[in-house]
Amino acid sequence: MPGAERERAATRWWRRPWIAPLAVVTGVFLVTALPRYVGLDPTLSLVPTDRGPAFYPALVTHILAGSVMLTAGVLQLWPWLRANHPRVHRWSGRVYVVSALVSGTGALVTSQFPSAGVGQQVGNTMLAVLLLTCTLLGYRAVRQRRFADHREWMVRSTALAFSIVANRFWAPVLIAIYVPGALTNPDIGFGSPEIEGAAIASAWMSWVVNLLFAEWWLHRRPKGRARVQKAR
Repeated sequence: MPGAERERAATRWWRRPWIAPLAVVTGVFLVTALPRYVGLDPTLSLVPTDRGPAFYPALVTHILAGSVMLTAGVLQLWPWLRANHPRVHRWSGRVYVVSALVSGTGALVTSQFPSAGVGQQVGNTMLAVLLLTCTLLGYRAVRQRRFADHREWMVRSTALAFSIVANRFWAPVLIAIYVPGALTNPDIGFGSPEIEGAAIASAWMSWVVNLLFAEWWLHRRPKGRARVQKAR
């Protein structure tokens, strides 16, 4: 076993404390969001579905494929699985790529029917395009055995994929900050200008912050290397 593989295999779960909370948050998100769409009942949708005949089928496709994508994404980020069960890691990676491409295509369609105007449309369209691009570039890199490039592109792809989970955090936070009256005033609801402004901000924040964090993670300087360079 190569040295790098031995090091990964020796890594204990507590050295990666983020994987368990991420799995829990993803599970809670799927349990609370997915049941509304598995029955294919438009009346249960969290967002209005009267936006043309293409909207609801694309929305359901995006959500169902996205649920598979998030589950496979958690498996991909689990270092123990990658080190000890590389076959499972490879197959979950293939599942991730296929589901991300399907979900991203669905998102590309639904983003053309925004509820909060052009600002939300542009933000969601960019998210869909970047998700598809990073996923395809990551897949091409692994096919060419450029594993370092593959890892970087897939980290970016996964950060974008989890923007839907982050959106569940940013939306109420931004509403509480910019439209605090919405928490107590029933007249301020979905479709009001105040809520639309918060929705636009959330559409951007949910993926921009994730992508910035991914770039920091990829290009951060490990403490050991920093100490060596400082000593020089």
